Amino acid sequence: MPKIAPISDAQSNAEVRARILDTACTLFYERSVRAVGVDLVVEKAGVAKTSLYRHFGTKDDLVAAFLKREDEDFWGTWDRVAAKHADDAAAELDAHLEWIGERVGRPNYRGCPQLNVAAEFPEIDHPARKVATAHKRQMRQRLKSIAERLGVARPDELAGQLSLLINGAFVSSQIYKPGEAKPLLRRAAHALIKTSLPKRVETGSVGRSRTMRSNPRRSRVGVNLPSSSSKG
Repeated sequence: MPKIAPISDAQSNAEVRARILDTACTLFYERSVRAVGVDLVVEKAGVAKTSLYRHFGTKDDLVAAFLKREDEDFWGTWDRVAAKHADDAAAELDAHLEWIGERVGRPNYRGCPQLNVAAEFPEIDHPARKVATAHKRQMRQRLKSIAERLGVARPDELAGQLSLLINGAFVSSQIYKPGEAKPLLRRAAHALIKTSLPKRVETGSVGRSRTMRSNPRRSRVGVNLPSSSSKG
């Protein structure tokens, strides 16, 4: 019979920490942070309370760790999608709207963890709120990068509008019918992009001035984009 290697203290500690965090993440998301005390976390995780405080220090630290894990999951998906469309900003944005729309349409979806926690903890210096704020700022920055590649007139403004739209979907999608939120999200985003594209005035064949899109091409997001928009 092969010998079973003993579990090291480091491995054991890592497993205990992971079990505590796994349990806390589930409870915090399903029941809200303020409704879940450390006693319930240690009971469900099957560990001593001293173990929780040894690994996380305070409940606030545990909440921050919960949000950081959610952060890694969200941006991990974002990065995988972005890598598939590195040379086409329009396709990348549409792909993000697709998976975000699917995410908010899940039966067990209970909103954005960062927004949920920010609503529970209005104090700007709270550790968890800092994580939530950083997450939303990063979203706007990433959307601005896409907007710049699309060649819109005011990329930061469009990024703010798209961020507000997406966050609105995170908050309100649960009150819509199954499958309704995703197409609404995409159509609203396409409308915002369309109104943000630069325009120039050209003279028609009969001498009338008309407003045209610059170098139009049909994009995957259903609006006319400048020809340079597919370059990263």
